[in-house]
Amino acid sequence: MPNPKRRHSHARQANRRSHHHITAPLLDECPKCHEMKLSHHVCPKCGYYKGRRVIAVKETK
Repeated sequence: MPNPKRRHSHARQANRRSHHHITAPLLDECPKCHEMKLSHHVCPKCGYYKGRRVIAVKETK
């Protein structure tokens, strides 16, 4: 089985890991209630998706 002959430098290790960062989820504004929601998901505040009601949401006050 092949094994590395020499260790990799810190720079080479960092270059390999340069794409391992975390990205924030992409949010869109709900056209019905104008709250921020995940793209292509049902709005958790009003329950609408693509202009029609998909889930019933309880009103909390």
